[in-house]
Amino acid sequence: MRDDGTLDDRYAPSTPTADTEDGTSAERTTAASRLRAYARDLTGRRRAQVALATGVVCCLGLAAVAQVRDGTADAATRGGSPNSTELAQRAEQQGASRGLDRAAAPSSPAAASSAAATPADPDTTARARKAAPARPTKPAPVAGLDEDQMENAEAIVRTGREMGVPRRGLVIAVATAMQESNLYNVASGVLPESQDYPHQGVGWDHDSVGLFQQRSSSGWGPVGRLMDPEFATRQFLAALEQVPGWERMRLTDAAQAVQVSAYPEHYQQHEWRATRVVDAIMPSGR
Repeated sequence: MRDDGTLDDRYAPSTPTADTEDGTSAERTTAASRLRAYARDLTGRRRAQVALATGVVCCLGLAAVAQVRDGTADAATRGGSPNSTELAQRAEQQGASRGLDRAAAPSSPAAASSAAATPADPDTTARARKAAPARPTKPAPVAGLDEDQMENAEAIVRTGREMGVPRRGLVIAVATAMQESNLYNVASGVLPESQDYPHQGVGWDHDSVGLFQQRSSSGWGPVGRLMDPEFATRQFLAALEQVPGWERMRLTDAAQAVQVSAYPEHYQQHEWRATRVVDAIMPSGR
């Protein structure tokens, strides 16, 4: 403030000017300069205000974006996506559940069977199963036979024992099958029907079929039945038992009495092998 009580004006002239033509010109020049300075100052202020406003708007925009993202994350969490804490809790619960399942399960098959056993079903206990007799193992092939031949010999011996035929009759039956079919269940090439049944080869001796080469046309039975080793064995042994004194005959004579072969002496050559096979299937004392 000056001494005359007026306010200081930064754009006012420092000294009063005379009211002359030259003074008026100088005053006008000074006024123009003040106006230009004022305009520049005003422009600077407006630019600062615009910059400040722009910065505020940018800050507000970033804050809004951050808020939207936070809200989206919260919504996703509320919508069912478990956070790390919830996942840890679920893992602990599942581990506990599995632990209970393992604890409830029996630790061994023996424990399981013991738990399932009841007084009304004693065979389910481990002790009862242990005491059960083991199934007999099948004898290995002997006397140069293969597995198929040995199985057919077993069928003959098993059927003869079921019929109560003495061991001698079983040896005669096995030796006869060795001569007639080489202990294979053979179908007939002359009788195609026989090939519809399980067989291990095809022969051409008329309509003879099976282990004993029995002929359906001679009254031994239906073709399908004769292709069954058990039925064929029963037919042979039943006929053998009808031969008087067969137990005391030579093997070849007893076999020939049933088979009526054109080569009656050929059965004898198989006696030692047949005896060995029967001994392997049915050891002495059984």
